[in-house]
Amino acid sequence: MNSEIFNQRYQVQRELGRQTGRRTFLALDLHSSQQVVVKILYLGQDFDWQDLKLFQREAETLKALDYPAIPRYIDYFELDTPDDKGFGLVQTYVGAKSLEEHLQAGRTFSEAEVKELTRSLLTILSYLHHQQPSVIHRDIKPSNILLTNRSGNSVGQIYLVDFGSVQTLAAQEGGTITVVGTYGYMPPEQFGGRVTPASDLYSLGATLIYLVTGLHPTELPQQELHIQFRQSCNLSLEFADWLEWITEPSLDQRFSTTEVAMQALEKPPSRKQATLASKKQLRQPLGSKIHLIKSSKILEIILPPKGFSIGLIMLISLVTPLALGFNVLTIGVVASSPPINIISFCIQGSAIAFLLFAFLWGLCKRTRVIIDSHQLVVMHDFLGIKWLVAPPALRENISVSKLIKSNSNLLNNQPLLRITAGSTIFYLNKYTHFTEAELEWLIQELNEWLNLLIINNS
Repeated sequence: MNSEIFNQRYQVQRELGRQTGRRTFLALDLHSSQQVVVKILYLGQDFDWQDLKLFQREAETLKALDYPAIPRYIDYFELDTPDDKGFGLVQTYVGAKSLEEHLQAGRTFSEAEVKELTRSLLTILSYLHHQQPSVIHRDIKPSNILLTNRSGNSVGQIYLVDFGSVQTLAAQEGGTITVVGTYGYMPPEQFGGRVTPASDLYSLGATLIYLVTGLHPTELPQQELHIQFRQSCNLSLEFADWLEWITEPSLDQRFSTTEVAMQALEKPPSRKQATLASKKQLRQPLGSKIHLIKSSKILEIILPPKGFSIGLIMLISLVTPLALGFNVLTIGVVASSPPINIISFCIQGSAIAFLLFAFLWGLCKRTRVIIDSHQLVVMHDFLGIKWLVAPPALRENISVSKLIKSNSNLLNNQPLLRITAGSTIFYLNKYTHFTEAELEWLIQELNEWLNLLIINNS
């Protein structure tokens, strides 16, 4: 293979890598006497037209780019020999190890060095994302980032390579989506074929987590899709917060642009404050019967009645005949005796009273959620009679979240509004019905008020 010459110009020196249907070689450009990288896509049995589409897109993208930290396009050719047929892409060669190779060789990075690498990578991504149309790499990971050896006070020169998964926003809007990337480094939206500049930011964050922990994201625990990395590294609180922020599973809670990410890196804001400021202020949906009362000292949410549950409806169905006068005591009795009449009257009266109570219960029982600077209280309120759902929970470490699924069959796997205070957990969906808009609005109101309370108490 070392003697093979592609396109009568590129003499193979060694193989750099291979995948199904494609191989990558280090070659000598006989015209310039420079080392180059030659990628070959073979038209074999495993050929897929989608692979050719991506291969051509990589060539077209590199041809349009001109940036020192990105390989430069040199040539594109057709391979047509008696043994092989396919296409070739030639680009400049970078003589450096990947971040993955550096870590496997035992190199470690200080927080300051990781931040230096972060700035360089954000600058590269800024260049890509500001192209017209925006260029999304879609496969940022440790093996696709090259780093030269340390030089003086510099951590080394960094390069972003392998644009084989690249996509432009114009291509995304205009046709079929191809899901590509590397598991563990792909954000959740990319699995659905949707990518934005923030998708590359997630992949960058996952790569940095690999640098500071030495573990791929798939080797770290996850909680509700959040990568749990803090216990595996020693970082400042601000930088750890920044890494959590850039790897937010939710697209609307992640850094939206490289500029926002860079600004937060240089001048770390309070994450809660910045998140609240960046989110669109929601208003109570029209028709919502939830009553919200808030001041600087207390927040109270009054949830409307949930209505008639299946169990309550069944009881009403069973009791209704009795309330209408039907009584099993009178069956087969020709002339009712006074004692039987009295018992029947009592049964009918009790049934009517129960039905009245049941209807009032379904229509009037409300639930109140009250939070102040000391405690969280959840109580039921039925015609002025109040009782606690559970003992009051301490205000410390209270959190509000939305869950997509629950193990409770009674909640039908609908989105849940969960309030946690210490070891006490309340699912407010148990007490009323929420629309998706009401749930989002309440979560924002609760988080905003709780954050203001923290600031006032600090």
